[in-house]
Amino acid sequence: MDGREEQLQKKREERRKRRVRNQIMAYTVLGIIVLALAAGIVFGVRYLLKMGTDTEQKEQEEQQEKQDMINEILSSEDDIAAVSPEPVPEPAEPTEEEMLDELVDARIESMSLEDKVAGLFLVTPETVMGGTAVVQAGEDARQALTRRPVGGLVWLSQNIQSEEQIREMFASIKEYATYPLFMAVDEEGGSVARVTSAGIGSPAEAASEIGASGDPQNAYQAGVSIGNTLSALGFNLDFAPVADLANVEGSIMAGRSYGTDPAVVSEFVISVMTGLEEQKVTACLKHFPGIGSSTEDTHEGMAATDRTAEQFWAEELAVFGAGIEAGANMIMVGHMAAPALTGDNNPCIFSRTLLTDILRERMGFSGVIITDALNMSAVSEYYGADEAAIMAVLAGCDMLLMPEDFEKAYTGVLQAVQEGNISEDRIDDSLRRIYRIKYADMVGE
Repeated sequence: MDGREEQLQKKREERRKRRVRNQIMAYTVLGIIVLALAAGIVFGVRYLLKMGTDTEQKEQEEQQEKQDMINEILSSEDDIAAVSPEPVPEPAEPTEEEMLDELVDARIESMSLEDKVAGLFLVTPETVMGGTAVVQAGEDARQALTRRPVGGLVWLSQNIQSEEQIREMFASIKEYATYPLFMAVDEEGGSVARVTSAGIGSPAEAASEIGASGDPQNAYQAGVSIGNTLSALGFNLDFAPVADLANVEGSIMAGRSYGTDPAVVSEFVISVMTGLEEQKVTACLKHFPGIGSSTEDTHEGMAATDRTAEQFWAEELAVFGAGIEAGANMIMVGHMAAPALTGDNNPCIFSRTLLTDILRERMGFSGVIITDALNMSAVSEYYGADEAAIMAVLAGCDMLLMPEDFEKAYTGVLQAVQEGNISEDRIDDSLRRIYRIKYADMVGE
């Protein structure tokens, strides 16, 4: 082999060796890459497995915490029961007093101011219907009671003829009236008996005769008898019993009073009042603060007494106080002047000191205060009808009985309210007391 072939052979051998080296290096790199990938896969798998294990462990821990909480709540069940609020009770049924208040308030809220003021007056049927002696009620009565829906009507002897006539007249008036009415009468017994003097019912003895018997049961029976007669006819208010003491010689109340001893007279007054009220007839004690110590008649002119405040509290006011304690619903105030109590010589119906400070606040009377008849000379000769009505309301009277001029008195009070001299709330207070009597038997019906 020549030198040239030997040289070619040598080059071919070197090329082969380089090829083998390159293959070895390629396989080595490939192996390294494969090993790296394998290591990464192993690491990834291990990481994922670890994450799954951690998540499962965390879930187990959370589940255990929840279970522990439940176990704790269950284990403290008695403590939870001890501090849990008591169940809210169902609203209690309203009492009769609450139902009466709701009924009265609803009535007053529905009334116009004009009707409210008219509701303070208690007048004769002739006052609103006209004529000289009303003995029946027709279309004129309907119109009159619509125009002036007064709080009540008082019936005198001239209006009472027979049982049938009274019942028919009252039935018509009840149908015509916009609001419930007081149907009132003076039925004391003895000489003051509008109904029995017309031959209806059994006459009751005079208060002086009943008192002389010494037995309060006789007074109770008189109250029951009078109340039964009046109720059967449709009357619901009696201006009786007399709570005055005939405690001076020549007393204007001699014959109409049950006596002179406050304790004894109190028993008789309460007995008559109880008998009347049991027959659904409202009793009206009269004549506050007690006019029996006067010898002058307020029908004919001014009357006064020189009784001291101490004497009044020990005697006359003791009788009225006993009646109030026994549940009196209405008290009539007289026109006599009692300067020891009022501080002036004006009729008692005009004294705020007497009616509001003494009767309402000190004696605790919450019922209706009504004036004696405002057409009596002790008032009508010295005061205008409007002036007297306004003064009586401002003093604390709730009802105004028989003013000398009803239209003038009504207009006067209405204007006083409209001009702010008497508040409408003051009128509402009086009506609330009035309607608590009128609606007392309607509760629960």
